[in-house]
Amino acid sequence: MIIEKAPAKINLALHVRARRADGYHEIETLFAFLTDGDEVRLTQGSSGFDIDGPFAADLAADGDNLVMLAVKIFAQKFDLPSEISIVLQKNLPIASGIGGGSADAAATLRALARLHDVPLDDRRLIACAETLGSDVPACLLGRSAIGTGRGEQLKPLAGLSGTPVLLVNPRVAVSTATVFSAWDGGDRGPIGNGPLLDRARSGRNDLEAPARVAAPVIGEVLDQLAQYADPMLVRMSGSGATCFALYETDRDRGIAMAAIRASRPGWWCLESTLA
Repeated sequence: MIIEKAPAKINLALHVRARRADGYHEIETLFAFLTDGDEVRLTQGSSGFDIDGPFAADLAADGDNLVMLAVKIFAQKFDLPSEISIVLQKNLPIASGIGGGSADAAATLRALARLHDVPLDDRRLIACAETLGSDVPACLLGRSAIGTGRGEQLKPLAGLSGTPVLLVNPRVAVSTATVFSAWDGGDRGPIGNGPLLDRARSGRNDLEAPARVAAPVIGEVLDQLAQYADPMLVRMSGSGATCFALYETDRDRGIAMAAIRASRPGWWCLESTLA
């Protein structure tokens, strides 16, 4: 059995620059990854796909199966059999802006690459990731980077490894397509230069405004995160509804976690660190 982690992704900044003729958007984004997320367990043999974990039922109901699509595309690209049994441990909420499905697909590609001794920088593997979605190449890379184009053109950056982070989701799923389609079209400028945290702080998430329209509770989540323990950065990730805060210490993160759980017991929270 091959076990591959599928770490959660956050966008430290996400600037939408233009609509493209191909239906996508031109973006600039700062990707970062957590030490926690989903998990893919792969066994060679008869085909099968099972889901377990706290959000298994939500994913099954949604019909999202990027994992098995990754198996199919990999088999086609490398001319290999696709008789693979996979169990997905679904720990992250779906449609939540933290790359769950993209991270799962990327983890599946990494597991298949390990099984067949394919280097992770093999151009064919990267092409598989690009076919699966705009965030999948970044999730395949799995480290801090600036993404341009659709987000698939990546330049690794020195990260903030070990930084405490708190994720909060009000248990509201938000459609990425709906949020992008509601973007107002205004180009508010590029991401700046300098150290990663400085670039993030001077940046923004251009999808926050349309996401708040789709799910007004996002504003409440951001307010709650900003209220406790003086976070270094508070932002919505991706197209929402998950928001996050970065902290100087584990203690600060714990204070914020306890306060939010006490005041909003129905929300999903995850204490983690940046990888």
